Amino acid sequence: MSAPIVLVGGGLATGTAVRELRTQGYAGDLVVIAGENHAPYERPPLSKGYLLGNEPAEKALVNAESWYAEHDVDLRTDVTVESVDPDARTLRAGGEDLEWAGLLLATGATPRHLALADDSGAPVHYLRTLDDSTDLKAQLQPGARIGIIGGGWIGLEVASAAQQAGAEVTVLEALDQPLRNVLGAEVGALFAQLHREKGVDVRTGAQIDAITTSSDGATIRLADGDSLVVDRLVVGVGVAPMTDLASTAGIAVDNGILVDAGLHTSASGIFAAGDVANVDHPVLGHRLRVEHWDTAIKHGTVAATNLLGGNAVADHLPYFFTDQYALGIEYVGNPGPEGFDRVVISGDTEGPVEQRTFRTWWMRGNRVVAGMHVNDWDAIERVRELVGTEVDEAELQQ
Repeated sequence: MSAPIVLVGGGLATGTAVRELRTQGYAGDLVVIAGENHAPYERPPLSKGYLLGNEPAEKALVNAESWYAEHDVDLRTDVTVESVDPDARTLRAGGEDLEWAGLLLATGATPRHLALADDSGAPVHYLRTLDDSTDLKAQLQPGARIGIIGGGWIGLEVASAAQQAGAEVTVLEALDQPLRNVLGAEVGALFAQLHREKGVDVRTGAQIDAITTSSDGATIRLADGDSLVVDRLVVGVGVAPMTDLASTAGIAVDNGILVDAGLHTSASGIFAAGDVANVDHPVLGHRLRVEHWDTAIKHGTVAATNLLGGNAVADHLPYFFTDQYALGIEYVGNPGPEGFDRVVISGDTEGPVEQRTFRTWWMRGNRVVAGMHVNDWDAIERVRELVGTEVDEAELQQ
């Protein structure tokens, strides 16, 4: 019997890759090792539909649980991979040694913790897993006081879900606007305005001095002398790629597992995909690690193809989406280390943010390095078409 192809991880990249392996005709043994007690699932519902109570947990599954047995896939959940030996082509998981013919590491990322919150004794939530979302959803009740530390995508999506559940919500963001490092101050201000229009207390430039607990809840004391009391804290201050397994095996890592455009790691026969993969992007011309849904799908397909000896390339432009209240956006591109020098907004920019329809372009010189539409669902192909090209700014107003 030949050794199986082994896929490590319980997320969208793994679920996509294993399905693609069977779709491409691979009939050999397949093993999926997931650290959580769930079949591989995608994470956007955890801060969107599932957290809102609009979707069942099963909808987050990449493949139905029955799919694995039906396609002769050995799915091992709640199992930790302890080590990988690239030279011997073995790994150790759940106390068992296992040979592999090809290996995919899609170990994902883990939330960055905030010691000030963790050490306070307050009830603190981090949102990364299905179980995290289940626990948090139970707390989003009318009148609940929810404090959110961090105004990134997770923080704002949780704020949207909490507000719609009837909770009293405060967002504390250290920068001068939410999402400033991603979208710039001008567009970040629009998201702050959106949430304020919904009654969320968005505090920017917020510096936390201390968090204490009492019978009344958790008191957050700010550097400006103000304080607020909440029942629950949600911390969303980013994630860190889970690279320990790779680095211990001698595989090159740097802000993720380093891979080429075909997702090959520095070790023969080992690939990395999804949130943990730091890709040498052939179109953008710089390394890029992306923590979004679309990238995990694309990576899963590329990894499966190349595990079977193909020559697929992860050359797609990064894409992500968010839904907050009745506002939806789609974003394409990545400014990279050189950033952008200006933002161009075209369309309806007046009135309540939720009711606006507009497009936003991030420019470096005459080059469009990223584009986004807000509630303009016919625009996504135009956005994809222009990102990466040089244009006359007048074209962006059309």
